[in-house]
Amino acid sequence: MRHVLSVLVENEPGVLSRISGLFSGRGFNLDSLNVAPVLEEGVSLMTIVTRGDQQIIEQIVKQLRKLVTVIKVTDMQHSTTVEREMALIKVNATESNRAEILRIVDIFRCKVVDVSLDELTLEVIGDHGKVEAVIALLDRFGIKEIARTGTVALRRSMQPEK
Repeated sequence: MRHVLSVLVENEPGVLSRISGLFSGRGFNLDSLNVAPVLEEGVSLMTIVTRGDQQIIEQIVKQLRKLVTVIKVTDMQHSTTVEREMALIKVNATESNRAEILRIVDIFRCKVVDVSLDELTLEVIGDHGKVEAVIALLDRFGIKEIARTGTVALRRSMQPEK
């Protein structure tokens, strides 16, 4: 099962290394990792996407909480969240398929960010499912390159903390 973990950490050298080491040292995989400073000086928010059953996730959360630089860990699985991911997708676009690709772009509210004679570069922003759906639909045209951000997530307003 896919889990999104929100980890508030002290922003100091070596934090990213310690947290990624915790995962690799125990054989857990990181599907995505996003880190950025928050409003509070010296603090960053890490959004980690990983997979595992409830027992594995509980073990990961316990291990994260033991790290001195970790302030708070939240498994977003138990909250209603707003989740976003961004992908840049370079796809083959010939005269015969360009209109169909542009219909997909319109339906999914993507943006064309670069154009050439034989390819389009698209920007897709949405939750994980939307990004995956766009990739699946564009795959038959021939995807040349993909660059993706990690997931970012916040608990929806008016949701109690768990």
